[in-house]
Amino acid sequence: MSEKTVAQLLIETLRDIGVRHVFGVPSGGWVDYMEVIRQTDGIDFVLTSHEGGASFMAAVCGRLTGAPGVCFGTLGPGATNLSTGVGCALLDRSPMIAFTDEMPEAIRDRTTQMGIDHQALFRPLTKKTTRLEPDRVQEILFQAASTALSERPGPVHVGLPVGMSALSASAVDAPQPEPERPPAPPQEALSKAQELLRRSRKPVLAIGLGAVRAGVRSEILKLAEGAQLPIVLTPMAKGMVPEDHRCYAGVLFHALSDQVGQIHHQSDLVVGIGYDPVEFNYESWLPQVPLLNIDTVAADLDRSQYELACDVIGDIPLALKALSEVLSDGKDWDLQDLATRREQLFQNLASNSGGFGPCRAMEVLRQVLPQEGIMACDVGAHTHLVGQKWPTPQPGLQLMTNGWSSMGYGLPAAIAAKLCQPERPVCTVLGDGGFLMSAGELATAVRENLHIVFVVLTDNDLALIRIKQQRKDNPIYGTPLKGPTTMGGDNIFGVPVLRASDPAQFEAELQTAFQQKGPVIVEALIDSREYDSLVLKSDKPGC
Repeated sequence: MSEKTVAQLLIETLRDIGVRHVFGVPSGGWVDYMEVIRQTDGIDFVLTSHEGGASFMAAVCGRLTGAPGVCFGTLGPGATNLSTGVGCALLDRSPMIAFTDEMPEAIRDRTTQMGIDHQALFRPLTKKTTRLEPDRVQEILFQAASTALSERPGPVHVGLPVGMSALSASAVDAPQPEPERPPAPPQEALSKAQELLRRSRKPVLAIGLGAVRAGVRSEILKLAEGAQLPIVLTPMAKGMVPEDHRCYAGVLFHALSDQVGQIHHQSDLVVGIGYDPVEFNYESWLPQVPLLNIDTVAADLDRSQYELACDVIGDIPLALKALSEVLSDGKDWDLQDLATRREQLFQNLASNSGGFGPCRAMEVLRQVLPQEGIMACDVGAHTHLVGQKWPTPQPGLQLMTNGWSSMGYGLPAAIAAKLCQPERPVCTVLGDGGFLMSAGELATAVRENLHIVFVVLTDNDLALIRIKQQRKDNPIYGTPLKGPTTMGGDNIFGVPVLRASDPAQFEAELQTAFQQKGPVIVEALIDSREYDSLVLKSDKPGC
């Protein structure tokens, strides 16, 4: 045993469990922790412009690195600001440890400036909320990390009572507990699943976020190729199947999902693999056929309306190995018909207006961004295009929030991606609405000297809401953002702004931006009307 302060033991323990960055806006209570970070190799404090940006960054770090992302916010407004990205970690299934200042025990129940109950605030937004104790620092942090990483991953909140940082803490050489791993699926469930697949003639595979975490890309492709089965994906599972693969049938929920529905509604069995309804609940797209669910948790399904034929709960790779034993023979799908439908889907998503709309902008960016590059996108109408249109070579190269779905995500997500994987080119695509919510984090990119290309699609329009207004025959009201103007001058917070109003100019400015060394904004002045015929389609044919 060795004597250390609470601050020393906390920071060293975070480093030892794999944390490399702590994001936040400091407080007086955080000063001792910051000083330890300054003196400790292998971990850095990243000052952000807003606690919400800090927690988004931590959520993305958790998603990309496999270690919990870490963020900090102070009392009251610091904690409530932080809570936005904590919710993102919860519903996007990202491991996180969120620290906040807390009142000392003697005044915790008193009326005080900035005083709210942080335990109550974070309880519905986390897997667990707790409070640090001087004689249990390592134990509490190890348990927080284990809980955050266990299936399904998510955030844990740890309160830091003000004044505790300088107290003595005993550093006990205790082993770090492993995250809980899913058990082997019950043999009875596996046998039933195998029989369902034997009898089915037109099963379709529906792949979700849980399959990404399980790392079963090759197993899924082997299953599909062996039996010639179509595969549909949820948006955050992009990269699990190449868009040009013969079994690829499209992405649920996003642009032209009605065309994708024409495929999966031919099925006689849906096989959900790691399917997480946090992105899109089954009832919104499922045909009236039995569901075979393969996941680490039970299926969330309205069983009064749909048949859950079998729930295979446990280790996903083991379940897929059992299924592969009965899926060696082809089924009754016509892959030529699937190829024709897939080709038509992408033709309908291609830019063909001759102007400069979001489809052409996406095509140009995909040509310029290297295949190994990471693209993060914000929330808006363009997200629906990205989900269906953006070719994604492998999981993790396209980052979106489709569980929490908060505007303001894309810019901090790109910062986190560049910090986690500095060797990769990184860009982000933002609507002007999302950019206005998060522009302050450009200062973070400048401080950290991060080479990120921020693509802002300026159409002065909250397009998704405007389209919904028009479909109800309502007048357009409350959705124009700022009038027919650009984002401003030649730089924002020291970040140079390049501007383009046509595809050729956009390509040239992107080439210039990717050749520079620091952060760069490329503003694309586009026409949003292209979205109108592509987004907000029903996944159920005829609805």
